Amino acid sequence: MKYMTAGESHGPEEIAIIEGIPSGLHISEEDINKELARRQHGYGRGQRQVIESDTVKFLSGVRHQETLGSPITLNVHNDDHNHWASIMAPNDVETDENSVRKVMRPRPGHADLVGGMKYRHFKDLRNVLERSSARETVMRVAVGAVAKQLLKEIDIDVHGFVLNIGSAKTNLDKLENFKKLDDIRQVSESFPTRTLDEETDKKMQAVIDQAKKEGNTVGGTVQVFATGVPAGLGSYVTADDKLDAKIARAIVGINAFKGVDFGGGFNNAEKFGSQVMDEIFWSEDKGFYRGSDNLGGFEGGMTTGEMIAVRGVVKPIPTLYRPMHSVDIDTHEEHKASIERSDTTAVTAAAVIAESMVAIEIAKAILDKFDSDNLGRLKEQLKAYKEEIKEF
Repeated sequence: MKYMTAGESHGPEEIAIIEGIPSGLHISEEDINKELARRQHGYGRGQRQVIESDTVKFLSGVRHQETLGSPITLNVHNDDHNHWASIMAPNDVETDENSVRKVMRPRPGHADLVGGMKYRHFKDLRNVLERSSARETVMRVAVGAVAKQLLKEIDIDVHGFVLNIGSAKTNLDKLENFKKLDDIRQVSESFPTRTLDEETDKKMQAVIDQAKKEGNTVGGTVQVFATGVPAGLGSYVTADDKLDAKIARAIVGINAFKGVDFGGGFNNAEKFGSQVMDEIFWSEDKGFYRGSDNLGGFEGGMTTGEMIAVRGVVKPIPTLYRPMHSVDIDTHEEHKASIERSDTTAVTAAAVIAESMVAIEIAKAILDKFDSDNLGRLKEQLKAYKEEIKEF
């Protein structure tokens, strides 16, 4: 399985093409739209989310709500393009009228300046920010929705939620109250900050409100769990085949993510080996299993069969309504950075995007290991494989 996205933030369309999804998978536009709505909602999102009504259209690869095995093309229309049509017009010659809204003062923390240097966009840094914008993640969530639909068919569940926004932190002791991943989903999706309890939700909202009042932005941390993943996905043979490495790359590849860890993560650095390693047990009904999950479901770059637990750190959004110091790329005079419409925080959306990227990487690993031509055949092979490793 592989995919590619295309489109600019204020361009007419966002597009993704997915290759390698098996035939016979039931999927509808409604399935994907539910995930797109989750990305749009969340406390701290900006005015853009009010303007857009993200809905997907299948342009290829699906017939009568069933995948054909051929490339799937997904399309989301940018409603806000109506206000930018002349500025973003691909076929019109540049004029004084359609070259307004130029970006000449790069924002610290954004791709503006370095992207301009790399691609020689010295006349207008909008050529950089239009593609580097997190608007592109709408298509990664759409692709992730397809991946999640596939994983659902083979009893793999993936969900992301928020651990902290600024100084307001989720009480992780609350996790002991949940027996299934779907229980966490039901609770976290009921709060606008995607946390685990009402008290923390209020604290997170207060942090966001204060940042907005001050013209500032705020970051946070998101957690993604995946259950039902069989042992043996990924490989220890080469660095490129390690599945945890692929997931780490996918997470850090999301806009604004600056760190990733698994299981106990960086806290494991302060412990002894006897406190960290997941001891091995065996039972007749389970086969081999671990007594803990401090390593986040991975050993040697391979899944252990335990729950995958991965966290990602999200920096504050670079666009501030109280802009920071910058320099005009034309005159080299000191100025405040450009201001673009933005969110106060995108951490609530980041949990959904990270969830999508983990689902995509797990789906890729499944489709690499088993026959990916047809869903029924894949299920047959996966069932046989699970029985084989249980008898190991």
